[in-house]
Amino acid sequence: MASKQAAPKESNSLHRKMWRREFRALLALAIPVVLSELGWMGMTTVDTIMVGGLGPVAIGAVAVGSFVYYAPALFGIGILLGLDTLVSQAHGRGDYDECHRWLAQAVYLAAAFTPVCMLVTFGAGHLFSFWGVNASVAWEATRFLRVLNWSTLPLLLYAAARRYLQGVGRPTPVTFALLSANFVNLAGNWVLINGKLGFSAMGVRGSALSTCIARVYMAAVLLFAAWRYERQRGHQLFRHWPGPEISRLRHLLRLGLPAASQILMEVGAFGAATVMAARLAPEALAAHQIALNCASISYMVPLGVSAAAAVSVGHAIGAGDGPRARRAGWMAMATGVGFMALAASVFLLIPMPILRVYSNDPGVLRLGVPLLVFAGVFQIFDGIQTVSTGALRGMGETRMPMLANFFGYWIFGLPLGYALCFGAKKGVFGLWLGLTLALIAIALVLLRKWIHESRRIALEVPTIEAS
Repeated sequence: MASKQAAPKESNSLHRKMWRREFRALLALAIPVVLSELGWMGMTTVDTIMVGGLGPVAIGAVAVGSFVYYAPALFGIGILLGLDTLVSQAHGRGDYDECHRWLAQAVYLAAAFTPVCMLVTFGAGHLFSFWGVNASVAWEATRFLRVLNWSTLPLLLYAAARRYLQGVGRPTPVTFALLSANFVNLAGNWVLINGKLGFSAMGVRGSALSTCIARVYMAAVLLFAAWRYERQRGHQLFRHWPGPEISRLRHLLRLGLPAASQILMEVGAFGAATVMAARLAPEALAAHQIALNCASISYMVPLGVSAAAAVSVGHAIGAGDGPRARRAGWMAMATGVGFMALAASVFLLIPMPILRVYSNDPGVLRLGVPLLVFAGVFQIFDGIQTVSTGALRGMGETRMPMLANFFGYWIFGLPLGYALCFGAKKGVFGLWLGLTLALIAIALVLLRKWIHESRRIALEVPTIEAS
């Protein structure tokens, strides 16, 4: 009798140890990636803060110019997200040469997409007057955009090297590159915006040039890190560098295009809201940009956890362990949502001290407090949809996040926000209400999809012991 009672206790103990071991492995991957995402966001935050001394027009110009740039640039980065699935699953199988081949194809895609992205960005920069953007904001945004456009190739090369390193379980160089790039960007902003050390004051163009320099640095660091890591393992990364392979490029695009479209839908929705806000007073646009920047900082944590979820789920599936893939997704979900609950509390309880970091303009502060309340409301839902997207990507599902973002933002949220802003005269608050309701709907759809797919994968993919 005692032995029968001991067996379940021993089983439960082993089960808990397994969860703890896998959770530690997830955190070991997630923490450097989260720090990397915060480092990425830190560059935008530094730009916003350092041009803040030039006034609301400069803040609005950086906001609008960044939207126009990041819409096509993030689409290019999104195309490379297929590496999360392909590299992580190949690494899980122990096929390291396959990992190299996928990186090579990603580099070719990055090089091919760069001129397309730059042309789209250049053309979009001439549409500010058509969109009704405030004339003073449009002038500064155009100047900012023309300089920032030159950072596209290093940005996409950085993205390819980053997805590769994360896919093989080496996120630490990514963290180092992004955190150290913030110091490069900070120094560049200090020198170039107001003119220091003998340089001419360039205003918002100085901020853009500083970002370009920082991105060249990031790409160089990560490509060197990938080469050094593979050389130490005895797998020379560039010795047998493959040429373009049409079948692999197509496969990468099949996974990457839906992921890229999903990013474009999401980022483009908030960017479109920024363009709509640019039709309002500069104070409303500045408050919108500051609140969006704050929400984007908190978003970086579940975004990093999402990338870790994609890699962990991909490794488990590549190793043939479906139940472990499901556990990894749920652990990532709990981690991301738990953090966003804390972020929501901060936004709701101390909005004014947060806003004063960016601006002391009374009009900006008055409008910014309610916007941070909106941000606090949607934090948990933002965490759900972000981590769900990463976990689904790890198993190769990229279409549903794309469709959810398209219908949620572009069919429902943005039209509602526009109607509330300009039709019902609710101003910038109407825009944010529409976006908040859209985000809640998207989160619920993707959560349901993850529940269904994770249950299926746990049953269909046999465990290592059973195979």
